[in-house]
Amino acid sequence: MKIELGEVQMKFAELIWENEPIGSGELVRLCSQNFGWKKSTTYTVLKKLCEKSLFQNNEGIVSSLISKDEFYSKKTEEFVENTFGGSLPAFFAAFTSKQKLSKEDIKAIKKMIDDVGK
Repeated sequence: MKIELGEVQMKFAELIWENEPIGSGELVRLCSQNFGWKKSTTYTVLKKLCEKSLFQNNEGIVSSLISKDEFYSKKTEEFVENTFGGSLPAFFAAFTSKQKLSKEDIKAIKKMIDDVGK
């Protein structure tokens, strides 16, 4: 699953995730209110995201086929793969080279690593 979204599509996806399941009429109202979109624009963007198998519009009810967490998890995996050759240690080294981790961060990371082996 490789889903590429532009900035507008990403904002629209966030709006759906925050409000799902949502009636298509309510989605049109929210898009008008938040983005200044017309009904046709909302349906055009929704259709594109449904074609990407991210959302579905079933009898006027819009819901996700992929949760927000699943989407961002996959995007993170793709980023690490494409940028660091899939190496989590290389990603971690780059991430922490300019940012100091707190004791709480270190503890949480250690717990995640320990939990992977369980």
